[in-house]
Amino acid sequence: MTAPPVLSRGVLLRVFLRSLFLQASWNPQGMQNLGLAYAIYPALERLYPEKKALEEAVRRHLVFFNTHPYVAAAIVGGVLHHEQRVARGEESPDKVVAFKAALMGPLAALGDGFFWLSLKPATGAVSAALVPLVGVWAVGLFLLLYNGVHFTLRARLYLLGLLLGDRLVEAVARVNLPGRGAKLRMVGAACAGGLAAWLAVTFGLRAGGWFTPLLSVGCLALGALSYVLVARRVPSYVVLYVAAVLACGAGAFL
Repeated sequence: MTAPPVLSRGVLLRVFLRSLFLQASWNPQGMQNLGLAYAIYPALERLYPEKKALEEAVRRHLVFFNTHPYVAAAIVGGVLHHEQRVARGEESPDKVVAFKAALMGPLAALGDGFFWLSLKPATGAVSAALVPLVGVWAVGLFLLLYNGVHFTLRARLYLLGLLLGDRLVEAVARVNLPGRGAKLRMVGAACAGGLAAWLAVTFGLRAGGWFTPLLSVGCLALGALSYVLVARRVPSYVVLYVAAVLACGAGAFL
């Protein structure tokens, strides 16, 4: 019995590059299934030289599949890990199907929370805050920051899936994407607040004189105080009362 072919670096690179187009053939029935089959086809073609075995391998990846398009790289790598074991006769094809079904939901939630709700707003806020300094180059800065993290993490997840298979879950947990996402959201909020303060001071001086910057500082102080109160589980109506007092005080001087 001849040993199954080994996946070369060139094949692995082709699979990774193809995975970037995972949603290009999105469809209502299977969603990302065609994109997944397209991505891993060079590897399947290498692992299963016989036509019948290749058709069976492709068919088992045409079932429903849907997850976050970035963290899907981890599943793509894991699929290759399991398909190599299937080709060597070390496990049944059901194993790779179960692997996909078990991970696509949790990884989708993880990717949405980190990329859509944390990384994108944070890099957008940082770039927007730097507009007064760099001007239109802030657009390029946003693309550089966002895609620098995006592609780096995508490649890392692909390699983890390829090397670890089922143990991928432990490795992803150690990356701690939720914790990093929380820090990114704090950075985004700070940058957005700083930009708002700068705009208030800049345009306020032109429209309302020196009183406007003082009002802006008061609003920022209220925001910081509200954050502390909410973090200490102070009832929300207390925060509203504080805001009302500040509004009345500001109105008295206008």
